[in-house]
Amino acid sequence: MDDADERTMADDAVVDADHFDAERVEADDVAEATTEISYDEQRYPARPRRLRPRDQFRGGTLRRFLTDPRNANGGNPSYVEWLVRQSMLKDADVLSRQLSGQPSMWRNPYARPDARRAIESTDVWFTAYPISLITRPGESFLEALGDEALWEAFEWVGINGIHTGPVKRAGGITGWQETPSVDGHFDRISTQIDPEFGDENAFRRVADVAESHGGSVIDDIVPGHTGKGADFRLAEMAYKDYPGIYHMVEIPREDWDLLPEVPAGRDSVNLDSETERELSARGYIIGELQRVIFYTPGVKETNWSTTAPVVGTDGLERRWVYLHYFKEGQPSINWLDPTFAGMRLVIGDALHSLGDLGTSALRLDANGFLGVEKSAEGLPAWSEGHPLSHAANHIIAGMVRKVGGFTFQELNLTMEDIRDTGAVGADLSYDFVTRPGYHHALATANTEFLRLALNTALETGVEPVQLVHGLQNHDELTYELVHWATTHRDTLYPFRHEEYSGGGIAEMVRADLTEKLTVEADYNLVFTQNGIACTSASLIAATQGKATLDDITEADIPAIRDAHLLLAKYNSWQPGVFALSGWDLTGSLTLPADDVRHLISSGDTRWIERGGHDLLDVAPEASSSMSGIPRARSLYGSLGTQQNDPESFLSGLREVLRIRSENGIAVASQVDIPQVGHPSMLVMVHRLDGGDRRDETAPLQITVLNFSNETIEGTVRSEWLVPQSTAVDASTGETVGRVDELQSFSLELGPYAGLFLLLEAPAVED
Repeated sequence: MDDADERTMADDAVVDADHFDAERVEADDVAEATTEISYDEQRYPARPRRLRPRDQFRGGTLRRFLTDPRNANGGNPSYVEWLVRQSMLKDADVLSRQLSGQPSMWRNPYARPDARRAIESTDVWFTAYPISLITRPGESFLEALGDEALWEAFEWVGINGIHTGPVKRAGGITGWQETPSVDGHFDRISTQIDPEFGDENAFRRVADVAESHGGSVIDDIVPGHTGKGADFRLAEMAYKDYPGIYHMVEIPREDWDLLPEVPAGRDSVNLDSETERELSARGYIIGELQRVIFYTPGVKETNWSTTAPVVGTDGLERRWVYLHYFKEGQPSINWLDPTFAGMRLVIGDALHSLGDLGTSALRLDANGFLGVEKSAEGLPAWSEGHPLSHAANHIIAGMVRKVGGFTFQELNLTMEDIRDTGAVGADLSYDFVTRPGYHHALATANTEFLRLALNTALETGVEPVQLVHGLQNHDELTYELVHWATTHRDTLYPFRHEEYSGGGIAEMVRADLTEKLTVEADYNLVFTQNGIACTSASLIAATQGKATLDDITEADIPAIRDAHLLLAKYNSWQPGVFALSGWDLTGSLTLPADDVRHLISSGDTRWIERGGHDLLDVAPEASSSMSGIPRARSLYGSLGTQQNDPESFLSGLREVLRIRSENGIAVASQVDIPQVGHPSMLVMVHRLDGGDRRDETAPLQITVLNFSNETIEGTVRSEWLVPQSTAVDASTGETVGRVDELQSFSLELGPYAGLFLLLEAPAVED
């Protein structure tokens, strides 16, 4: 934007100086006298005496001033008004008033999550990633998603839902200019659709086309943080309710010497551990949290950053320290501020997607980090599994159900956290429970850890019907193994013929995955302390001994395809939602690191797995997506090419999903994960009861999988099996075994094979 544009923008704005006057309250500095301290004060000194509510009000006077209309700071009413017009909080206030008092707000039950109701509306999802989809020249991402040909292909294979991924404006604002996203559009700054991806009309068309093909559209909200957009800039200026959106604390000028200098060209800098401790000791912040996500020395050493001096709407300069669980450009939302500004912002964003854009459901991103509280001296602040997170999730999910939608959460915490949050909040949760386990099974040809995870989930009360079982998405293969490495790090489990602690098992699994997927293969990369950047196809290639991308030849594709279908069978032949991405559908490999060096230079190696892919072969000559993401190498080809090939991955997937649909496995009940006679075998026993556990007459179903590249023989044994029953292959109708008096039967499985078996009761004469 040049000077002329800035002057025009400033002149057009209405300047109302009184509107921006600061109002401050005089307060007496009265010390409280007491002879005893409470238990809370002794154990959890979250409120030092010098910081009691009365002490927070400081004297002030009304200020009036004139400023250059071109200035991009709080002293320019034109600039402030420009920010307000773009803010999410302003939009939320308008949207919420449109629904208040309407009869539509009372037509749907909303108190309790209902996974099966959600699944019955849509149970097989395509998870899109906007910046990676290759479209026709001049065609936007949303226009491409509304293509009839795409939905005809989805309907042909059995996909009935699409998760669009984040498509609203994201990133930040510096001065009068927008800055790009720092985290793949998960740093939202507006309720408006990003013009890079299309517009609201194109989004509504996606919803209409999906509905005509029996499908639904799922959007995202991010209740944990925003980007550094208009809302954050107004908060820095101490304007009205905006500081209440965030976990941000104003540091008095006399203590600015505690804060690091902000380098030229930046607006904030991360605090080191020593500064974090000092500010905590002085009662400004709650200090160290339970963990530092995306920890990178010299880049992110704590969860706190400080701003440069910012001119407020009252003319005063301020410096703030703010919380961010993730990146510096993702300030965390405060769910328990007296203004409830953060809550209003998030609910408004959700209502916009559901009521205005026509979506049926929302993904809750970063929703496990909505409450923070100071703990006893010397201990990290309580930030994970906090009751406020459960309460906030209940409010969000309840509101979505109240208007007729449902939610799913991407909550990478312990199984207890997933269980407890799911009891009152989101209807579905992403499967962080077994996702590392099935990758480990493929990498080692041993299902022991996967079986341990499945059985632990059942014992904990996390049923597979509550989960979204996904293949690859935009994120890394997570190997944090939070359940095992944190709360249960000292719990002992039987593993590898001995007893190991949860922490020890996590270390072994992590080491196995790192060695097999990144050391023995140079095209998958470790992602900070979280996991491994890889695609499904590149993970499989590494487990099959391919050291470089050049080692993967046309002759290797059938084996990679078969292993890929095995992973699809594991995820879809159990209760719950099944999800897969464009990278899965096309068999995309990772990008060479040099192709995205500018993107991974900060340590975010996940960009190698987010290569461009062309689902319909609409731009065969394009070397990148419209967003500039290089095209990844595709092993399987476009959807149309695969539809014409009965041996293709898509054709195989169609048969897998046909069996899933015809037998109602999505809403069934998992009853047993038995021990197996061969280490590469996995057996899951389900009751096809439509979710009614009281129906003891419902037929049994058995999923049997071979996670190795060799033919194996094994025995299926479970106390749920009825002697003399026959096991019938749902695909061919052939009988593959008869249950003996020991409640077992034997079978043979080829490399990466999987069977969907129906148990038929013995004949009367038997």
